[in-house]
Amino acid sequence: MKTSILINNYNYQDYVVDAIESALNQIVPADEIVVVDDFSSDLSAEILKNKFAQSHQVKLVLKNANEGQLAAFQDGLSASTGDIIFFLDADDLYQNDYIKIALKFYQDHSDCDFLFTSAELFGNEERIATCYDRTRDLGYSKISTIYRRTWIGHRTSTLSMKRQVLNQIFPIPYLEDWRIRADDCLAYGASIANAHKYYLNTPLVKYRVHGSNGFYGKARSTEYFQQYDRAIDRLFKFWINKFNYPENLDQFAAEEFRSIPRPTQQEFETFYSITRCAHFSKPRKALMLMLTYLYFLRHRNSSEC
Repeated sequence: MKTSILINNYNYQDYVVDAIESALNQIVPADEIVVVDDFSSDLSAEILKNKFAQSHQVKLVLKNANEGQLAAFQDGLSASTGDIIFFLDADDLYQNDYIKIALKFYQDHSDCDFLFTSAELFGNEERIATCYDRTRDLGYSKISTIYRRTWIGHRTSTLSMKRQVLNQIFPIPYLEDWRIRADDCLAYGASIANAHKYYLNTPLVKYRVHGSNGFYGKARSTEYFQQYDRAIDRLFKFWINKFNYPENLDQFAAEEFRSIPRPTQQEFETFYSITRCAHFSKPRKALMLMLTYLYFLRHRNSSEC
């Protein structure tokens, strides 16, 4: 499987070289590293040209207009050729065994479409950021995402996925909506495209906390969250129309729930609620609710996100 690392940069001249070098210093090298500079107003473009213009492994995409993170993702994908795409923010770092471990995980789990890992925070804050207390097969989440906006993923730099998934969810036309926080497009989109997700409970990525992060640690107004909700509404409608999904997908929630080998209490409650509110016959609904409950009793996992 051919691998591509996509690095998006905007005004991170102090960090972007370290990010690229962490990608270059992998025990198992990626086939290519695509760096998209989103028309930075600092010296990023000059630094990138001076240090990496002659690199056979690094491909530079130096934009002539600033369009935000989602546009950088899409431009990076267009410039890449990998079967598995790894994302890296320009202020973060990869541990040198990340690609080796992640690639082996994909090889050992051929059904894995989307993988995310835990992260080590460093800089102004130091801790390990996890989602669950163990590595997990998270099954499918199309229905839970559409009906309950379930968000299954982690920070941008911990995410990787198969190219075929990205080809389904991109291109997204709402670039202004996703100038920042475009990792939500990756996490939500992969679920709605019916990607099989896994979580690897190993901190293979170092997430830098420096006070100027694009989203992390920032206070947000009520107006921001209202705008975000409207952006999510547009995004979901776009994908539902693109995939031509019917209105009654919720009747299949019980089947989707059983794709999770060891569901948590939170996951059970989500799928039980979707099934309880679904519009189909009372006898079938009662049967689906019972099957959902029995599956949870037999297979439940105490791990919580």
